[in-house]
Amino acid sequence: MDLRQLEIVQAVAEAGSFTGAGRKLHVSQSAISRQILLLEEELREPLFLRNGRRIRITPAGDALLGLSRRVFTDVKETITLIGERQHDLTGTLRLAGGMTVCLYVFPALLKDYRRLHAKVDVKLITGNSQRLLQELRSGGADLGFLTFPVNEPDVVAVKAMDEELLLVTHPDHPLASHRRIASKDLVRQPFVLFESGSNTRRVIEEFFVREDVQPEIVMETENVEILKALVRTGMGIAILPHAAVAREVRGGHLFCSRIAGVTLLRETGWVYPRSHRVPRTFTEMFRAFERIRHRLKLAPGGRKHATEGGE
Repeated sequence: MDLRQLEIVQAVAEAGSFTGAGRKLHVSQSAISRQILLLEEELREPLFLRNGRRIRITPAGDALLGLSRRVFTDVKETITLIGERQHDLTGTLRLAGGMTVCLYVFPALLKDYRRLHAKVDVKLITGNSQRLLQELRSGGADLGFLTFPVNEPDVVAVKAMDEELLLVTHPDHPLASHRRIASKDLVRQPFVLFESGSNTRRVIEEFFVREDVQPEIVMETENVEILKALVRTGMGIAILPHAAVAREVRGGHLFCSRIAGVTLLRETGWVYPRSHRVPRTFTEMFRAFERIRHRLKLAPGGRKHATEGGE
């Protein structure tokens, strides 16, 4: 058994097929099958059960998958430790975040980070929280800045900030005449919302249930730019983070209101695989965030819903 075979076991388990594992590792399907067969002969146990083109991992395969993840985590941490003994940080940091974070937090954050650590190659991965959690677990991403809650035993989650969610309308919408809107005025209003299943949508849905609001949902998407465009064209109203609309509100293209008696917040924070030590590339990113978070437009009127972040 060697490291390459362990890498193949992990790729097959994550891809769900030998063909998918071959694409991921840039080798032929037959080469994947051959290495799995050699391992099964060595261990005298089947690692995967074949069902047509799909496979199912066996208990023996699952045990080997756990070994593979532990081994590659140890290898990665050792390489990182060696690199961190140098004065300058180097290497690659794969940073994961949702679209809103990528648009309104990461630009300032990465500009500050690269000012001090120009030799670190930062690569960005975006998607919804569940997909990004899977990327963190599989090693496809190193560090995430995700919407909470994140309650998983194999990752560390550290809250970094609260973003205020506001009602966003076209400036000519009847609701735009008030800075505070009563919940009852939202009943049967057409809404464009973040997609179902997202943590932000969960916060909004809890508000709807609590206030007995039954919205007419005309569009769902994780793309905040599409939501803003639909609000501007009068398709509906939205509930969005203030940072995402601050510029358009200042320019008079959108109008934002608070809901009377309600403060809607979404929590966001750092998420990374649980291990024996936190890499210096992570701690330096935490410090960069502390330096720039006062610039983030997390709430109107200069109110900053931010919490201490870090290790």
